Amino acid sequence: MNFEAALFYFFAAILIFAALRVVTARNPVHAALWLVLAFFTAAAIWLLLRAEFLAIVLVLVYVGAVMVLFLFVVMMLDVNFDNLRQDFRSYIPVGATVGLLVLLEMTLVLVGGGLGKRTVAVVAQPSNTKALGRLLYVDYVYPFEIAAVILLVAIIAAIALTWRPRKDSRYQNPSEQVKVRRADRVRLIKMTAEKPDS
Repeated sequence: MNFEAALFYFFAAILIFAALRVVTARNPVHAALWLVLAFFTAAAIWLLLRAEFLAIVLVLVYVGAVMVLFLFVVMMLDVNFDNLRQDFRSYIPVGATVGLLVLLEMTLVLVGGGLGKRTVAVVAQPSNTKALGRLLYVDYVYPFEIAAVILLVAIIAAIALTWRPRKDSRYQNPSEQVKVRRADRVRLIKMTAEKPDS
């Protein structure tokens, strides 16, 4: 076993342990932190596969943005997790069925991949980032643009659905401020001078 394979098994073991802790952790904040560890180890496996761009995107997008948002939502919402845990046992049959199906699919992929082994000539590419960019922005430019528009509509819809006007907010009307004259702001009052009593 070479050093690269040992690193792969090391990161894979950490990834599997972190994924199990995501599912079994009782505190959702701890589960999110275990998910951060799982993302970091998955990025390390991407680096071992020489996909540096995908590894850094995984760290920047998922750890840097999605997990921060997830932690923010989990910590800001006052969810009563005791009520959610009461019906936990009723979900075990469905979860076990889905888990067995996923395990069966993974087994079929691994066994099926080893049956028809073929030798493939490896062609040296200048950069996987360049190849990925060419694939996204040349071959799949229309689906990429459609996905960007859908995400933009989703952002606008999320803002529109969650925005509520506050009663205690004070707003300024610039057009009303421009119309104000000096006589409306300052009032000069002439008063007779009073002499102090001597």
